[in-house]
Order: sequence, then structure tokens, then C-alpha cells
Amino acid sequence: MSTFGLPEPGVAAREHSARLVEFLRAAIRHERGAIPFARFMEIALYAPGLGYYSAGASKFGEAGDFVTSPELGNVFAECVCEAVSPVLRGLPHPGFLELGGGSGAFAVAFLQHAERLGVLPERYAILEPSADLRQRQQQRLREQLPPAVFARCDWLDGPPEGEWSGVLFANEVLDALPTTRFATHDGEVYEEFVSLDANGGFIRVDQPADALVRAAVRHIERTIGAPLPDGYRSEVLPQLPYWVQAIGGLLKHGAMLFVDYGYPRREFYLPERSDGTLICHYRHRAHGDPFFLPGLQDITAFVDFTALAEAGTNAGFDFAGYCSQSSFLIANGLPQRIAEAEALIDDRERYRRVNEIRKLTMPGEMGERFQVMGFTRDVDLSAAFAFGELSRRL
Repeated sequence: MSTFGLPEPGVAAREHSARLVEFLRAAIRHERGAIPFARFMEIALYAPGLGYYSAGASKFGEAGDFVTSPELGNVFAECVCEAVSPVLRGLPHPGFLELGGGSGAFAVAFLQHAERLGVLPERYAILEPSADLRQRQQQRLREQLPPAVFARCDWLDGPPEGEWSGVLFANEVLDALPTTRFATHDGEVYEEFVSLDANGGFIRVDQPADALVRAAVRHIERTIGAPLPDGYRSEVLPQLPYWVQAIGGLLKHGAMLFVDYGYPRREFYLPERSDGTLICHYRHRAHGDPFFLPGLQDITAFVDFTALAEAGTNAGFDFAGYCSQSSFLIANGLPQRIAEAEALIDDRERYRRVNEIRKLTMPGEMGERFQVMGFTRDVDLSAAFAFGELSRRL
């Protein structure tokens, strides 16, 4: 997809991208001329001080490159809090682990509502690999939460190292995991690598896939009941089962909740989706060129929710439910928030709140494109998926 028409960055931003480009070129040369696309994506997003999520530019909201559900207002976080409140209320010393805290907007709204409901977790931890985002989150939570509530907050460098109970929550995290790109040629599976052309530009090259990637693609073909067409190109996360085990394996009593954009497997790998789902975000424009200004844009891929269901249950969790974001919000307090919005006297705030709800729920906005999946251990989360359950599509 052409990147013609995308906004031009400033001088400092372009210089920052140029430094990351040189870092990427050095990594490619070090690996004898090519690195897996997943490695390219990992460096572009997470290289310390250079990657998109590691550097200091704004990512979220109107001033950034995209808007997430928590950035629209408090409705999303409050509904999530309503959904998991029975879990928090039923455990003796519950914790809450948010993966990737974004701007901190979700944590603030969630904790404020949890305090109103009387279900404050004993500890609210944010696993945030970006030092810059962690600093922004800490400042926001310190300024907007009562000191006694902020004292419950903690930041982690990695998954919990001991057993714990409570809720693990991830909003738009899976789509940012460095993804393997694969292609099929003459019945064989190839992995997409990134190399350099004669001028030092990035180019894609296909190499025979290793056993792990090949097995992951053959598993897809078995579950959809047909071989992928010749020349088909898409994404797969062969590391997903290991990742879920790593982040949730020590959760002994509680629930995991994932929100992201994606499809069940049979829809993810439709024949017409022959170039995959990779998408980049830059200044609120979406495009398909991952080599455009590395470090200044987000790179994501849609989620195979069938793969997530397999990974969660294989990690020893019970499957709790799967539905659209719209259905999830309706089942967990949205009607009350609609009534509250419509009753507001302030016209401007009423319009803002109604617009927030519309963006969260309408099919053309986030309502159907984003989906929610839950898992449990020794708790009940079924009521959270009481409306519009979609597991039959998995």
C-alpha cells in the first residue's frame, strides 16, 4: 500500500527514525543479511530508546497515532470493572494486572470505579516494558488518584514471579506482539524475512520456514479444513501458547480478559485475505507499509481468536466466553451509562459521552471490530458474556 499522502514528520522525528533505521540495518548485517519479520517488528516497536513504544513521542489519543477505547472516556474501564467485580469481591486478597498500561487512562478510570463499588484490588500492577510510558503512567495516576489508592499501584518489568489471585487484563496488547509472517509456495511453507537492497532499503525475502512455523501453519490448515492457496501470505503467532503461559501461568485463582481486534480462525485465513492483516498507524492514518519511518509508527496485526482460545485452555484455564466489544459492554453496565449520559444537563458533556458510547459500540467503529475473550481458574465469569456469545464461531 502506498504511503503517499501521509503527514511529513518534523526534523527531530525524522532524525530519530534515521537512527532506528541504522540500528535495524546493523541487526540485519549482523545476521548475515536477513532477519525474520518478527524480529524487525520487535526492534521497530521495542528497541530501548529508539522503538516506537520505547521513545518519547505521544502514541495515544488525538495527539498521537491512534485512539484506544480507554482514551475516549471512562465508560470502557467502568464496564470492565463491572464485569470483573464479582471475581475481585470473591477472592480474599485480589490483585489486578494490566498488561501494557498505555497512557494510564484505563487504570485511573478502573480504580476510581472499583473504589465506588467497594472492590479495590489489594494491588494494581502494570506490566510496562517502556520506561517512557511507565513514567507517564506514574505521573497520571499520582495526580488523578487519591494517595491511598495510588499506594496500591505498582509497575513490573516482567510477569509476576510468584503465585497470585485476581484479574489479568490486556487491551490491545496481542496485536502488538511481534508477529511471524509466512507465505506458501508450491505447497511448502516459507517465513518472511527482512533484508537490504543495494541502496540499504528494506526488502522482504522468503526463506524456508523452521519446524515451529511450519507446524503452526499446518495446524491452521487442519483446523480450517483446507490447504492455504499457493502464494498466500499472512501472520501467525507460534509463540502465543508460551506467551500466555508466561504471563498467566502463576494466576492460581482468577480470570484473564483480552480485548483486541481480530477474527476467529476461519475468518482470519479467508482466501481473499491473501496478504494477511498487517496494519500500521501513523498520525491517525492506517496503511500497510511497515518500512515507513520506523520508530514513528505503530505496527500491528489482527488477532486469531481461535489461537487465543487454544492457548488459554492449553495453559490450564477454563474458557469463559467470547463476544464483540459491543455485546460485552451491554452485558456489563452500558445501559446504565447510556441513561446517565442522556440525563446530563450540560449539552457539551452529554454530546461527548454519547459520542464516546457510539464509538465504543457501533459496528462501523469499535463495536464489532474489537472482540473480548475471557478465561478463568476457580472463579465464575460467565455473566460477563451473557449477551451475544460467539464461541460457536471459533
